[in-house]
Amino acid sequence: MNREQIIASSGKRGEKVRSDCYVEIEMTKSGGIKTSVQSKVEVMYGQSINDLLIEMCDFFELKNAIITVEDYGALPFTLSARFEAAYKKLFPDDQKEFFPSFHKNNFYNSSKEQMRRSRLYLPGDEPKFYPNAGLHKPDGIILDLEDSVAPSEKDSARYLVRNALRAVDFYGAERMVRINQLPMGLDDLRFVVPHNVHVLLVPKCESSDTVKQVEEEINIIKAVKNISNEIYLMPIIESALGVVKAFEIASASEKVCALAVGLEDYTADIGVERTNEGRESFYARSAIVNAAKAAGVQAIDTVFSDVNDMDALRASVVEAKSLGFEGKGCIHPRQIKVVHEAFAPTEKEIEKAKKIVTAFNDAQKQGLGVVSLGSKMIDAPVVKRAQHTISLAILNGLLERDWEGR
Repeated sequence: MNREQIIASSGKRGEKVRSDCYVEIEMTKSGGIKTSVQSKVEVMYGQSINDLLIEMCDFFELKNAIITVEDYGALPFTLSARFEAAYKKLFPDDQKEFFPSFHKNNFYNSSKEQMRRSRLYLPGDEPKFYPNAGLHKPDGIILDLEDSVAPSEKDSARYLVRNALRAVDFYGAERMVRINQLPMGLDDLRFVVPHNVHVLLVPKCESSDTVKQVEEEINIIKAVKNISNEIYLMPIIESALGVVKAFEIASASEKVCALAVGLEDYTADIGVERTNEGRESFYARSAIVNAAKAAGVQAIDTVFSDVNDMDALRASVVEAKSLGFEGKGCIHPRQIKVVHEAFAPTEKEIEKAKKIVTAFNDAQKQGLGVVSLGSKMIDAPVVKRAQHTISLAILNGLLERDWEGR
């Protein structure tokens, strides 16, 4: 063997690294397993780090190797992901997987109608952001395997994201993963489908075929792994062609729960600069909302890239709401509260919704098939929208849960 075939590494090293580690495996012909651990917390956790390394060597049946670790406060799920990524570079045909235990709080499910006001993007190769993300109370947490991960780190990120889905407490947030653009994204699926992922974001979607390919691969993996939980799809429209085919994409599968727009790539595709005002993307956003509503799924707005301008963010959310969007992407935790507040219904909207829901409930109690409010007839979509407004008001603390009894 030459040197490239007997040494492999994974992870990050350097003074600025935190909550991560660097793992190097050097294969030897004899001498058993030797470990070398440098850690800022070696006094407290050096033995447990070494024990995990030995456990993984036993699991993968490594008999002779030198394992070098530079630790910067990595949690066990990160250390094991870095080790496995390095090992698989040496032995890519080994199908065994080393799984951390499932966190006791990670067995909940989601639904197609789940509220998705906010979704917080976390880079797939930055484990330092994972443990506390759920504390900020986003509706969803996205572990991103696409744009936030350098091409050279794609493989390593898959192991991190897989382990995070199992070991990190999401505090009730919807569990999302953005896969890579197809065909690479199909390879991502085996790392995430078996580990209670709720929603898969499908980037740069330009046809129904993309959605169907992802759904087909999911079904194959679910059958092989005996997975029963529902997995929903959120295609992201990021090009002129995607906008034209938005309805085709939104209606491609019953598993599509929402249609999202990504304006950084879209504006680049049409050759204009993206602005906070968004005039250059008004047509695209309106078309996507219309396509989503026609298909009976949610419309989700793009991220707001200026993490310091909360006033502009609030204005952007208010505009998105006025267009028919039901959620917005977040790239920093401080954006979540503003997004939730801006999507919250106004007092006028709440009062109108209360009247509609009350009229609907009264009609049902009387066995009436027709619902009216004053001289106006109320149809099912209006009632559904009013019920959604009530749910939002309760969620934001603007209305008591037992409001009808007050």
